[in-house]
Amino acid sequence: MRGISLSSLNEVVRRFDGILPSANAATLGHELFEVVAVLEEEHSLRRWLADPANEAESKSALVSELLESKVSPATILVVGDIVQSRWSGARDLVDAVERLAVYATVGEAEDEQRLSELEDEIFRFRRVVAAEPELRASLAMEGVATSHKRTLVENLLSGKVNAATLRLVTEAVTRSRGRTLEQGLEYYEQLVAERARRYIAVVRTAVSLSENQQTRLRDALSRAYGRSIHLNIEIAPEIVGGLSIRVGDEVIDGTIAGRLAEVRRRLAG
Repeated sequence: MRGISLSSLNEVVRRFDGILPSANAATLGHELFEVVAVLEEEHSLRRWLADPANEAESKSALVSELLESKVSPATILVVGDIVQSRWSGARDLVDAVERLAVYATVGEAEDEQRLSELEDEIFRFRRVVAAEPELRASLAMEGVATSHKRTLVENLLSGKVNAATLRLVTEAVTRSRGRTLEQGLEYYEQLVAERARRYIAVVRTAVSLSENQQTRLRDALSRAYGRSIHLNIEIAPEIVGGLSIRVGDEVIDGTIAGRLAEVRRRLAG
């Protein structure tokens, strides 16, 4: 998000943080995801709610009318706050609801160790999906009943991961919002990292890194980016040597394979 949407997002997150401690976090997360699903289906509703020409009080009143007796008071309060804020477009409004749905879902795990567990679990499942084409096809296939996909995810992960991880993976599988399955999982992984006020660094290396090496790398990246860094390490023998590090959209390629590719590009030029 940018501009007015980013400013509004920062404000609604700040107010959300004041509501969350007194709410049932799991219920709030579930209900916010249901609101996202409704807004995705009701095009005219989300456009009306995002239209700055409509009065904020009218938007909040409509939300209360639509959601009353269907969701908890905390959900009505959060959604009402979002629709009263100004957004650059309907997409940003829905994205804000989804973001807070994720934040609420992990609300009971908001300490560094448990959030790290959630990040790792989503990351590992994303890697499994990428490595297992048949599994990915089963989870991403169009036309398959949502209940069937939900059952499949539960059979795969129930009892093996945190409850919040199971809920987020299920959401990514059953409601894509135009993303591929891998994109959806990575997006939720990034939101969990943001909630922990950290970045995720995906580190590709030809050989395993020792604990000491990981600590030094984490400290160096934390200093460079001005916030804590969580490392997701992938072993990739094909890079021969060195490290490839991706933080968000930025890639730091210090691999032998990367240097060889650069030499080839220069020779070709």
